[in-house]
Amino acid sequence: MKLLYTLNERPPHGLSLLLALQHMLASIGGIVAVPLIVGSSIGLPTEEIVTLINAALLASGIVTIAQCLGFGPVGIRLPVVMGSSFAFLGVGISIGNEGGVSSIMGAALVGSFFVIACSFFMDKIRKLFPTIVSGVVVTLIGLTILPVAMNWVGDSPAVSEEFATLPKLFLALVSLGIVIAVSVYCKGAVAASAIVIGLAGGYLVALSLGMVDLEQINKAEWFSGPEPFKYGFTFSAGAIISMSLVYIVVVAEATGDFMALGNNCQTKVSGEDLKRGLLGDGIGSTLAACLTAMPLASFSQNVGIVGITGVASRFVVAGTGALLIIGGLFPKLAALAVTIPKPVLGGVGFVMFGMIAYAGIRMLVKAADTKRNALVICVGLASGLAVTFEPRLIQHLPHDIANFLHSGITTGTIVTALLHQILPKSTAKEIEEARAQEQMMHDESEEIGQEPQNNEEGVLQTQQER
Repeated sequence: MKLLYTLNERPPHGLSLLLALQHMLASIGGIVAVPLIVGSSIGLPTEEIVTLINAALLASGIVTIAQCLGFGPVGIRLPVVMGSSFAFLGVGISIGNEGGVSSIMGAALVGSFFVIACSFFMDKIRKLFPTIVSGVVVTLIGLTILPVAMNWVGDSPAVSEEFATLPKLFLALVSLGIVIAVSVYCKGAVAASAIVIGLAGGYLVALSLGMVDLEQINKAEWFSGPEPFKYGFTFSAGAIISMSLVYIVVVAEATGDFMALGNNCQTKVSGEDLKRGLLGDGIGSTLAACLTAMPLASFSQNVGIVGITGVASRFVVAGTGALLIIGGLFPKLAALAVTIPKPVLGGVGFVMFGMIAYAGIRMLVKAADTKRNALVICVGLASGLAVTFEPRLIQHLPHDIANFLHSGITTGTIVTALLHQILPKSTAKEIEEARAQEQMMHDESEEIGQEPQNNEEGVLQTQQER
């Protein structure tokens, strides 16, 4: 697909603002949800939960700008949105219930140094991610986060009768339909804005149906400044180890996100690029802990937006960072975005997350050229999806190992990388045979596609001769 705007191009100011807004609307729900869930689960009062949310938006905005624009050795210089990661939910709640917010921030601070240390070895780590491994990781990112979109559509506990009621399904279908229609039938700037148009259309329909709760806007303050080091830091060995294990998961997911983003931006991501990106990730989480925000990670849904819209400009997403900062300083603006009903986000999410999986599948098509590679891909994908669909498969493993492998992306990445290193490489003869077979299938498909044209040409020639 041809890009509408390449990595270093700047769209017109008005269009840039609109495109930045759609990245913000796609990510703000996730950014807000993590501090909201953690704060509620450990019993914080409402005003303190609001503090955590404001800090999350502020930290996300600052680090997003750093990743997009780059500052010296920090920042991958790709259109990546950073935000509070759902990967830290479980461990955050567990640590918070035992030691409070100060213990969460202390563990997050120390764990971020682990990510910073990992960044200096990305040249070596990059060699573990050839196309065959990267394709599996990117595909798993798309497939394993699809349940997030499903839960957004349901907008209730899965066991509840209110899960995915007809009005919710209708909202999701309206939003999805608008995105598809705009992407297919419109061009240029309008097509590039398909996500925000889908969100706006779904929001208006939800308003007409009385499915939007505007109370959050009324409750939000007009201005709220940052409160760094509000809770201080306390350090517990157990909390630090648990948090560091989750950071390992984030390193694996960030590597996959950066590669998927590079693929969508049609630019090669080197080991040095990954180093700068992961260094930005680690320093960003350090900053987040100082601002009293949950640890940060790259947001996969925004990778999908780049693929859908064809807008790879890193300056657009830097604008998203600025909007997130404004949202952190002016809570009423952030509250407006948070009122978007979950089913509306879910309908749009089907396209965003599916696009990530599609990018991974395209990479796998290039890599699955031998039986050996096909086997590596199949087992890697199956392993990642297995722990995603049935988490009880690893329930009898030691607690720390089970926590580490609960992410399908992590499990699939480890299995694929190990198999690729262990299994004997395909011989030159096998590779040549696979390519010959692929070329033969390609030629046959071309012949089938040309037959109607040839027949038509024959009929025309016969008529002319007569």
